[in-house]
Amino acid sequence: MALPNSRQTLIDHCLRRLGDPVIEINVDEDQIQDKVDDTLQMYQEFHSDATYRTYLKHLITQEDKDNGYIPISTNVLYISQMFPINQVGGTSSIGMFDVKYQMMLNSMGDFLNFGGGMSYYYQFEQYLSFLDQLLQGTPQTTWSRHQDRLYIWGEWSNKDLQVGDYVVAEIYSIVDPTVHTSIFNDMFVKNYLTASIKQQWGINMSKFEGMQLPGGVTVNGRQIFEDANAELEKLEEKLRIEQELPPDFFVG
Repeated sequence: MALPNSRQTLIDHCLRRLGDPVIEINVDEDQIQDKVDDTLQMYQEFHSDATYRTYLKHLITQEDKDNGYIPISTNVLYISQMFPINQVGGTSSIGMFDVKYQMMLNSMGDFLNFGGGMSYYYQFEQYLSFLDQLLQGTPQTTWSRHQDRLYIWGEWSNKDLQVGDYVVAEIYSIVDPTVHTSIFNDMFVKNYLTASIKQQWGINMSKFEGMQLPGGVTVNGRQIFEDANAELEKLEEKLRIEQELPPDFFVG
């Protein structure tokens, strides 16, 4: 069999792992589709392979100014930082007489002349970064993933933000499985969906608990359900410990 590369081939793969077609898997098609959605959501929320870092560039329009916010795609999972906004016709550009520019020239000269070595140069760059953050800072923003809106706290009326300015943000976006179909062959996705379908199978069969079928076979839906729960707990524990980016990665 070919490797899963779509929702349906992933479903077929997981059902075969559960015994289909030798064993009838008593789960409705709509229930399976729900489990696929839940599995992809779990993968996208927590797995480090499900997101990628990129940069969002947005040109502020009159509509953005009237709304007071910038619309954000639903595929954006995190906004990790904003970059200073360059205003049209502003005076915020760095020139040769700027203090930071002069300090950078001096630090580069010291580095080239081996005045203190690499350690001194690194410490000085950290100091310059601190000064830049202290004196200039970065735009203050508010963003909620479920609102799909990025609020930038500036005075639109005082031209802190103007139509025609560019807003640039570092974001972490979700990898789209409909474009990058290798997600359907991810080991976590296959294992988690198999256990999820098994869990639903156990729930469906639990109403026949103790019922004896022709041939003396007794249905044990509760055991199927408990086994699936144990498998899901192990997968989620491994996901959160080994495969999730640390929470403080997106702080600061």
